[in-house]
Amino acid sequence: MKNHGLLGRRPRSMTGNIGTDSRDGKPGDLTDIVLGKLTSTSVRPAAMLGEILLLPLAAVVIGSAVNAEDPLLTATSFPWTWLAPIILALRYGPLAGLGGAGVLLAAWLALNAGHYDDFPKLHFLGGLILVMLVGEFSSLWLARTRRAETMQIYLDQRLEHLTHQHYLLRLSHDRLEQDLISRPMSMRDALRLLQEQSGEAAASSGLALLRLLAQYCQLESAAFHRMINGLPEHIPVARIGTADNLRTGDPLVEQALEMRRLCHVGQASEEMQQRTRYLIVAPAIDLNGDVLGLLTVEELPFFALQDETLQTINLLLSYYADGLAAQKLATPILAEFPDCPQPFAFEMQRLWHLRQATRIPSVLVALKFHMRAIEADLPLQIMRLKRGLDEYWLIATESGLTLATLMPLGDQSSAEGYLARLEQWAAQKGDRRLSELGVFPHVLLLDNAPPREVIQRLARIAHAPD
Repeated sequence: MKNHGLLGRRPRSMTGNIGTDSRDGKPGDLTDIVLGKLTSTSVRPAAMLGEILLLPLAAVVIGSAVNAEDPLLTATSFPWTWLAPIILALRYGPLAGLGGAGVLLAAWLALNAGHYDDFPKLHFLGGLILVMLVGEFSSLWLARTRRAETMQIYLDQRLEHLTHQHYLLRLSHDRLEQDLISRPMSMRDALRLLQEQSGEAAASSGLALLRLLAQYCQLESAAFHRMINGLPEHIPVARIGTADNLRTGDPLVEQALEMRRLCHVGQASEEMQQRTRYLIVAPAIDLNGDVLGLLTVEELPFFALQDETLQTINLLLSYYADGLAAQKLATPILAEFPDCPQPFAFEMQRLWHLRQATRIPSVLVALKFHMRAIEADLPLQIMRLKRGLDEYWLIATESGLTLATLMPLGDQSSAEGYLARLEQWAAQKGDRRLSELGVFPHVLLLDNAPPREVIQRLARIAHAPD
């Protein structure tokens, strides 16, 4: 039942925090603080060039105000004007600091025309050495900071994905008992179906998403629109009920796209409630923060507009968008190795991009099982020892089974530690080594070779005769 007026009078306690996307719930950066803005560097070359020119000139102007006869303060006990190149070196590195030093040199030459014999050599030499040392220190820590930020982004993405999975599992568990009679499948089965259809045509996967939302969120009339160049398409790729084409200029649509989160009429002003045609508008945002689609809901039962329903819509849209992103990234590997699990291929590609950005490798450990190990059910027992971030691929060949374990952000020492834990586990099973149990490890680094070459080496190991 569609009733904007009634929805506009919902209590604030039920709608105050609804619509906050988990992707927007991050604490403010250092640059949000006033002092933190002084440490942020501009990415625009023109702004950086302006700082290189103006900051040393400002130091010279201040110096001339203090001592008109010696604007660069070369005769003072401390070289105050060199603070400008030092600040530039700290912010941008040694080249910017040398540029600021060059401006000071040009200023001295301009102010002392005809008196070049009095050039303060030790003053400028000491300043240049100090600027170079500070610049090298800045470059080192800027590189370390970029690596740490990239690693943190990756870990945040994994944590967010695991949080979604945990919430969906809890939601499925809570509803399974009461929905078993009235609904033909659990949410876990529905999500698996949605994941399988994420690689199909946009219309098919979008319709599967809407049917899932209609089943679990009681949507009666809704549409899903693809995003093209940052704008939603006018004609939806999928719709249910009596949903019409997208209404351009709708205030709720504009608010959802601007804020990049779910918006609904319960939190809108009375003027917006009268102008909008939709009850709920929610963008589908993937792990990389890209908006892949837009969900618009025109009709749903009055009592369905509650916290749990809106949170479920948010999470299902995130799951759907993440599936599309994973399918796109994993396609090159799946085209050549169709038996490879999509999460494994997706993680290989993502870790390779992380390796190119931060120079931090990952490692893949392949355990080849002989027949006696397979008969003892060792592959499944080892798979139960999986860590939270690892991905598995169990490869079945004519020569036996090979278990590939992808360990993110690891190197040779990480693989050795993993194998040492397996050796301890094998010793607890009867004072035996892995080789005596019929398990033989191979270590492959995801370092200089791209994922395709690493998987080819893995395939050769799996298909090699015992």
